Amino acid sequence: MTSDSASLSVTYAGPSLWIRMMAGTTGPVIVVLLAFVVIWHVAVIYLNAPTQIDRYNRAGQDWTAAQLISDTMMQERPILPAPHQVAQEMYKTIFTVGITSKRSLVYHSWVTLSSTLLGFGMGTFLGILLAVGIVHVITLEKSLMPWVISSQTIPILAIAPMIVVVLGAIGLKGLVPKAIISTYLCFFPVTIGMVKGLRSPDHIQLDLMRTYNASKWQTFWALRWPSAMPFLFASLKVAIAISLVGAIVGELPTGAQAGLGARLLAGSYYGQTIQIWSALFTAAFIAGMMVYGVGRMERRVLERMGARP
Repeated sequence: MTSDSASLSVTYAGPSLWIRMMAGTTGPVIVVLLAFVVIWHVAVIYLNAPTQIDRYNRAGQDWTAAQLISDTMMQERPILPAPHQVAQEMYKTIFTVGITSKRSLVYHSWVTLSSTLLGFGMGTFLGILLAVGIVHVITLEKSLMPWVISSQTIPILAIAPMIVVVLGAIGLKGLVPKAIISTYLCFFPVTIGMVKGLRSPDHIQLDLMRTYNASKWQTFWALRWPSAMPFLFASLKVAIAISLVGAIVGELPTGAQAGLGARLLAGSYYGQTIQIWSALFTAAFIAGMMVYGVGRMERRVLERMGARP
């Protein structure tokens, strides 16, 4: 074999590393992440530069473009913190502070996560219950479904203080009001998804169950419920993320002393934008992990039901 043919065989032995990366999910995720970081740095310079230039002018200090870029990335209370500032704040408040400290993001995350999971559980149960009633009872479909849809037209920022005040008046404080706000947000996607899923079997499948003389509940457990599983888990991914939003919103009007919402509120009071952004990224990470957990559960359940990967 000649050297040219050998080089050709190496060249065309397979797709390049870049093509393999872009064919999966790793490459696109990395590209989007890098683009996001670049845009973030540009925004940091653009938003923080006027304040930094004003400081130079007040001090009568000469400056260069390189010095300006460097100083906009190091401001103590920037309009938009740089990525490394957020990362340093998260590292400090997660790994260098005791988890029981009021300055620990682990502590605040657990407070918010507990109400999130409670609200998610109640919202999932309520959503499935409403969906089953709507599918099997025509009266509920005509009377209840419009109210389910209309409930989501009310801004959560308007209804959250009322829920907190009303429940506080009857002695329910702390975890329960925040969980109910999460329930209010997350029951809707579960209800809509389950209604769609329970109605997904074809007419020929329903006719087959009638041929077998199956009762409504036998049809439900043997046909409708398995058919609704993909729709349920798709709804749960939305619901568990939005339940976290509900828990954080529920902490804002109460002046809570703990939770990611309280962390955001304290940061806004004292102009600690780095603290605000670190709490936001922590909330995003928690939401991502919960969605990932639901996805793992979905794969396990569908595999047990015989679904192909």
